[in-house]
Amino acid sequence: MSRRARLVLFGLGAVGLAVLWVVATGGLPPVGTDVHPYRDAAVAAAAAHATANVVASINFDQRAVDTLGEETILLASVVAVTTLLRPADDERVEPPDPPPAVLPATRVAGWALLPVTLLVGADVVLHGHLTPGGGFQGGVVLATALHLLYLAGSFPALQWVRPTRWAPLVEPAGSGLFVVTGLVGLAAGAGFAANILPTGVLGAPLSSGTVLVLNVVAGIGVGASIVTLLGQFLRQEVVIGPEAAS
Repeated sequence: MSRRARLVLFGLGAVGLAVLWVVATGGLPPVGTDVHPYRDAAVAAAAAHATANVVASINFDQRAVDTLGEETILLASVVAVTTLLRPADDERVEPPDPPPAVLPATRVAGWALLPVTLLVGADVVLHGHLTPGGGFQGGVVLATALHLLYLAGSFPALQWVRPTRWAPLVEPAGSGLFVVTGLVGLAAGAGFAANILPTGVLGAPLSSGTVLVLNVVAGIGVGASIVTLLGQFLRQEVVIGPEAAS
């Protein structure tokens, strides 16, 4: 493509983006006032579906399609990293070198915090419809918990505990369950990702309908994604690494 064609293509795209931006922002309320129509509508919609955490209601109910896009972006990122970090022709996989010595207090803290962090991550996921947090945040905490073993100086233990074989399959499964949940709402005639499950009582553990379900699905998918990403990076650094190049 010539330079002139690229400039023409850029100009058309820039004009289209500018038009969309004007249309999208033209009807917004002024900044710095006490008029917040979206806030009022979002809070009312969250209360109507017994979702105490309004942010979770926006992410997994009112704008669940946007969240599905974020799940898809995360899946694409995992696929890209896994593809790029495959051993090259001039590299070979070797057993990792003995880990450097760590302080006994660091090792004890890593092992002791592992179950605590797993419980915190599960709590953040399961209570995302009630309190700040949710599937994305809790999934990161769950994946981080396993990698405390690496900080404790035990890469072999991390390899034994970390589900590297099935984690790459869980993330697309989580995204698929997200889509299935959305299709259930579509099949019921309420629209894609519509909240059609019983919403229960505001503040109860089993409330908010599909918001709780999608929180759990997102937590599983995000946790598996982070495990896969960190597994690829650590494998490149510790198992392959520059010193393993042939």
